[in-house]
Amino acid sequence: MNKRLINHICLTMMAALFMVSTYAQNIHTLTAEQAIELAKKNNISVKAAITNLAIQEQTNKEITALALPKVTGTAGTTDYFNIPVTLVPGEFFQQPPGTYLPVAFQQKYIASGGFNLTQTLFDGSVFVGLKARQSALDYYKKAIDLTVEDLSVQVYKTYYQLVVSNTQIQLEDSNIYRAAKLLHDTKVMNENGFVEKLDVDKADVQLTNFQIQKQNTATTIVNGFTLLKFLLGIPAADSIVLTSEFSEANLKGGVPMDIEYSYKNRFDYQSLEIQKQLNDFDIRRYQAAYYPTLKLNGAYQKNAAGNTYDLFTSAGTWFTTSYVGLSLDVPIFEGFAKNARLKKARLTSALTTDQIENLKLNIGQQVAVAKNNFVNSIQTMDAQKINMDRAESVYRQVKKKFESGLATNTDLSSSQSDLITAQSSYLNALYNAVLSKVDFLKAIGKI
Repeated sequence: MNKRLINHICLTMMAALFMVSTYAQNIHTLTAEQAIELAKKNNISVKAAITNLAIQEQTNKEITALALPKVTGTAGTTDYFNIPVTLVPGEFFQQPPGTYLPVAFQQKYIASGGFNLTQTLFDGSVFVGLKARQSALDYYKKAIDLTVEDLSVQVYKTYYQLVVSNTQIQLEDSNIYRAAKLLHDTKVMNENGFVEKLDVDKADVQLTNFQIQKQNTATTIVNGFTLLKFLLGIPAADSIVLTSEFSEANLKGGVPMDIEYSYKNRFDYQSLEIQKQLNDFDIRRYQAAYYPTLKLNGAYQKNAAGNTYDLFTSAGTWFTTSYVGLSLDVPIFEGFAKNARLKKARLTSALTTDQIENLKLNIGQQVAVAKNNFVNSIQTMDAQKINMDRAESVYRQVKKKFESGLATNTDLSSSQSDLITAQSSYLNALYNAVLSKVDFLKAIGKI
């Protein structure tokens, strides 16, 4: 390659890097609460739940329209190529009895225009539907609350798992630092004839393992941020900075173990109660199908006819027709369809009642299990923290003995393995404590 080509390639790569850095959209600096608010705004599940509410609002307008008057305008004109005739008895025209004469009573051209009015005065089904409108809206509002609650649980868990990952990275950095120092010291001791080359290789392998472990952890964290971006509804190219701090004291605090819970604090329970109200409205609606319906009818029309098409000129003569009337429809028999619909609505309502009772039992079980898990996870976290500190103390003592020639490399490796095991157990306990607290808050309806 000549120098000009190399320079061209370098400039192209720099331009590409600049475009990539420019494409990286925004940096979001978020507390846990701000992350929740951003998810509420952007997440597609929440948007879908809000759209369903908007759809129900339009459905309610349709129901309202059933109780409002309906006015239609009509207009038309007709040109008879063959005028209809009516057979009239011949006696009317001094013809023999039994004969009929065709007589045309219709004009060749006809025009009409007017308005028709229909107003429902009584329809039980319509009136029940009007009363059910607010409950239907409440049901979809509660669906939004349920969606936001589930989303909040996912965001909290993902957010704080990433925050806790900082502790994991710190521990792994400490392990790498100790392993690097051990490798350095072992090399010095090997050069002075105190340890074998095998000990140097073991220390080198241990350092590499720690570095690979940190690399795997970093990949897991990157994937966690990718998941969080998806939950927040932001592009994968964006960056997120987590600002909420994590401490064991905060994890333990804020949730008294003797807290009283109420079924009504749970959105799923509230949703079922509203569903029961809608079931009861269905029963009333099908019962109202047995009642008569009463409607007001009215019309105002103009009609004109003639054998020449001058109806819309000054020569045309128009005649007015108007009326107001009542119509009463009394249901008598529909093949037992109404009865079947009514029974089905009652069975559906009974099923919802059973679901409510079952949910009460389930909530009680969830609260008890979540509380036990939370208490146990806190106790386990505390115990594992103490155990990790002890393992680290043991490792430091064995390392000093190893450096003094009073302990073997096997002893040092064993203490190091115990420390890693204790660290892993502590991190798992820390993760479990975060998750169990979120689960407990959700169980008591406080998320």
